[in-house]
Amino acid sequence: MPKASKIRASKQPYQSPTQLTLGGFETPFSQKLSQQNRWVKLSHLIPWDEIVGVYEKQMRNNVTGASNINPRVVLGSLMIKHMCNLSDEETILQIQENMYMQYFIGYSSFSSEAPFDSSLFVEIRKRLGTEQISAINERIYQLSQERKDKYKPPSNASGEEPIQETKNDGDETGIDEAGPEGRLLVDATVSPQDIAYPTDLNILNESREKSEVLIDRLFDIELHGALKPRTYRKKARKLYLKTVQKKNKSNNTIRNAIGKQLRFLKRNIKHINKLLDAYPMIPFDRKEYKYWLVIQEAYRQQQHMFVERTHSVEHRIVSIHQPHVRPIVRGKEKAKVEFGAKVNVSLVNGFSFIDHLSWDAYNEGKLLLDSVEQYKRRHGFYPKEVLADQIYCNRENRKELKLLGIRLLAKPLGRPSAVNREHVRPGERNPIEGKFGQAKTAYGLDKIRARLINTSESWIASIIMVLNLVKLTGQVPIAIFEKIINLLFQSIYKRKALLFQ
Repeated sequence: MPKASKIRASKQPYQSPTQLTLGGFETPFSQKLSQQNRWVKLSHLIPWDEIVGVYEKQMRNNVTGASNINPRVVLGSLMIKHMCNLSDEETILQIQENMYMQYFIGYSSFSSEAPFDSSLFVEIRKRLGTEQISAINERIYQLSQERKDKYKPPSNASGEEPIQETKNDGDETGIDEAGPEGRLLVDATVSPQDIAYPTDLNILNESREKSEVLIDRLFDIELHGALKPRTYRKKARKLYLKTVQKKNKSNNTIRNAIGKQLRFLKRNIKHINKLLDAYPMIPFDRKEYKYWLVIQEAYRQQQHMFVERTHSVEHRIVSIHQPHVRPIVRGKEKAKVEFGAKVNVSLVNGFSFIDHLSWDAYNEGKLLLDSVEQYKRRHGFYPKEVLADQIYCNRENRKELKLLGIRLLAKPLGRPSAVNREHVRPGERNPIEGKFGQAKTAYGLDKIRARLINTSESWIASIIMVLNLVKLTGQVPIAIFEKIINLLFQSIYKRKALLFQ
């Protein structure tokens, strides 16, 4: 170290390593909030009144009734959760500690108290289902169109407003006289659930352990005597660990381990049925009864696959804790099989809409015409062009789109021809693929942490809503910029016209 640096370091006052008291800690709360903060900017761009109005309307229509929490606090917390990809507990902690987030959700001053308990996120997701969030998405898109029309410059070069054509009010189909307009992009993706990778041996082990819990729950000395049914749980656990802890497992080793776990589970199911016979009615609560049904179905499926020496069965259970999850074969390089909900999404002008969501595998090609009809419901006319993956472009869909006067941008069927070929550039489908990447990478669509069907679907729909809100908030500056550029070109055109007069 140079000599001058040593002198400066030696003259610095000593600082105690112990933490200062809270009374001596300086806080910046006497200062004003920065206008450049992202949450401040975002809060000014989001149309809260419109979105809250749709939210309250949908919650009133809900059977369970509206929530007592401030709607802006609810919607703002959901936005923060998915925009930052946080858990329920971490979202509440972040809001509790961050004054900018509190400003975003509508607080008038900083509060050290939590806005609500993190467990209420589950109740919010139950109340705010896919239908309610889809209605909010519809309104967000309408606001985007209104903003687009507001900042839209005159269409002619002279700057004069175009003459509006009058429509015949008596003709109910007059809205379709202009013909199809716009472009519709359609694609499907899977939003994986946050579950461990399922194997037959692990599913049987979890079912066996849960059956042992149910046996302990049912056994009563007064009803069943002093002799408790033997489950051999220690032996079964030891045999299971002996197999899974092997680094290299052959097919015969795995099959023998599955056979042993099947026999243990079969014994436990018989014990449970005998224990239940002593009760006048089933003593299980709702959760326990659900596990009891799932365990029996999981045993039936595993026994069928074991006997038939196959690895596939209809409506296969991959998690006894989330029995609604199904394997979806996608054929991707990273993961050939994904476990979660399959979502069919349409993209219009950068805004995303969930057209279909299912936990079972389905052929998305059969849903193309449904997406087209939903496009007409939103706009009042059919799209001019449809851009979709090859699985959508079957003969039936091509025929129907042709009858509707809609152009399908896809490779023609049959042998390629050098003349009259439809050239689809590889980058034309990038917008919808980019939306999937944005939702999965930034907002957590690649790992749905909810456990129930309705809460998982609400989680997925909330991410799509956040995508649309981010698109909406970035639309106004771009629209203003486009308006300025168009006006600039109009002034240049006028000057040129004056020079040549």
